[in-house]
Amino acid sequence: MRKIIISFVLLGVIFLSFVILSAYSDSHQKSNFNTNTEQGDLPQIVKAVDIPQTIDFAGDPFPMDNFDVRERLDKELISNSYRHSGTILYLKRAKKYFPIIEKILAENGMPDDLKYLAVAESGLENATSPAGAKGVWQFMRATGKGYGLTINSEIDERLNLEKATRAACKYLRKLKNQFGSWTLAAAAYNVGDPRLKKNIETQKAKTLFDLNLNSETMRYVFRIVAIKQIMQNPRKYGFYIDDFEKYDPLPECYNIEVTGSVASWATYAAKYGLSYRMFKVYNPWLIDSKLINKEKKTYYVKVPKKE
Repeated sequence: MRKIIISFVLLGVIFLSFVILSAYSDSHQKSNFNTNTEQGDLPQIVKAVDIPQTIDFAGDPFPMDNFDVRERLDKELISNSYRHSGTILYLKRAKKYFPIIEKILAENGMPDDLKYLAVAESGLENATSPAGAKGVWQFMRATGKGYGLTINSEIDERLNLEKATRAACKYLRKLKNQFGSWTLAAAAYNVGDPRLKKNIETQKAKTLFDLNLNSETMRYVFRIVAIKQIMQNPRKYGFYIDDFEKYDPLPECYNIEVTGSVASWATYAAKYGLSYRMFKVYNPWLIDSKLINKEKKTYYVKVPKKE
């Protein structure tokens, strides 16, 4: 009996010692953490990004020996490297939309780098800007119509990726021919060609890097090449996105010709086993619930092939 009592006493002493030591350790750690926090130390590591020695946009080299150019590029690399949610979504959406854009750019003899302009414009989604620009390529209404896109109360082909990409090819080709370089063409895409032309003449500039423009356009082409650099080398900039995590392209589709009116797209979709929502996912450019089609134009709607 005596041995049992002694054993219980020893266990109690050990337990009490453990509690006292734990409390002291916890208090000491909290004290150290508070001290470190007061000194400005945070439990994270944030590093500057590597600036590439050479970089170009659509074959137009950036003068990386120019400190102003290097600093402006550095700013955009840092902004997009640490803009985690947006850049992750770019990388996820690229698998879904880049094949469509790349194919049309190649068919029109356009530089592949122009796909990064679309990323800078919209993040590869059918966005609407405060000024009213729409779609992946962010066409304003008048410009979209001027390059052959149908835009009315029922149809908005700025939201049709294939047609909007072809229109963007025409517009960018015209800007390249006007200004002589893809970097200036991209700047004109952002600020408008009349304004860019006036600034070039006023400032007697020969290249984009000679120009002093509004803050948005000053950043624009640098943002495009920063996005290009990160999307081509995501792990170098801390983005580890496995292929299975990216968004898959839409399933293979039929193109169904529509020449007349459609009383209800919901009823039309049901004939192909689709909900109204999924029909609009495949055809976001159909912005009304019906189609009167007064001009009797021919449209092609997408319907997924059945397996």
